[in-house]
Amino acid sequence: MPLPLDLKYLACAMNRLDRLESHSIYILREANRQAQPLAMLWSIGKDSNVVTWLARKAFFGRVPFPAVQLDTGMELDEVYAYRDKYVPEWGLDLKVIDCPPESEMDPDLPPMTRSAARKSAGLRQLLEQGKYAGIIVGIRRDEEATRAKERVFSPRSLEGNWEFRDQPPEFWDQFMTQPPPDTHLRIHPLLHWTEVDVWRYTEREGIPVNPLYFAHDGKRYRSLGEKNITAPVDSDAATIEAIITELESTRTPERAGRLMDSESEDSFERLRTSGYM
Repeated sequence: MPLPLDLKYLACAMNRLDRLESHSIYILREANRQAQPLAMLWSIGKDSNVVTWLARKAFFGRVPFPAVQLDTGMELDEVYAYRDKYVPEWGLDLKVIDCPPESEMDPDLPPMTRSAARKSAGLRQLLEQGKYAGIIVGIRRDEEATRAKERVFSPRSLEGNWEFRDQPPEFWDQFMTQPPPDTHLRIHPLLHWTEVDVWRYTEREGIPVNPLYFAHDGKRYRSLGEKNITAPVDSDAATIEAIITELESTRTPERAGRLMDSESEDSFERLRTSGYM
């Protein structure tokens, strides 16, 4: 059946960013309607800032669920400064979870991977405290090969374990919004976005940007992680426009500065299957 004229006009009038925004807002509203209680992880990086911005749009300026920072005490100083500035400005209900120490992590993991695992343990603490049915996370499929296997609504055990070979089908935006017993849902509103989409949307919307993303002395952070396991990459991109231009031609992976990814071939996959975001 052909589309009515007004719907044809709407489809033509919406550009890619409009469609991405609309789809993500739909996911956030479905999550809020179906998965209660709900929480949103806020790493205070570019992706989770976009999720927070979309949540404010989806619910008319007020995010109706807590924003959760899993804090290892090792975040970069600029991350804490950004958090402290925008929590009151955006009216967020912030919950800070102090992650367990590295000494409590699996000793079989490589050193930097063990450090990163602290956030998985912090998330387990959150789930134990709040009995959350859904956790919103700002990951994208294009970011890393393991994440390409994700679903928008992904069931996990209460410990965070993920069986990537047994994921529910998602056809025509029909999501499994009711988790099985003794599980919770990871909800991914940005799964279908790309890194360039995030930056173009950030530029269009005027979302505040952490200065770490802009080049200083030939280096910038492309991805923000803990200071002991994250390094800047070579770059002269000092504006959003320059970042977009760089990304359109670079062959350097987004997680090149995440030092744990190079410790062993399966470091990231081991983290993800055990609950890492």
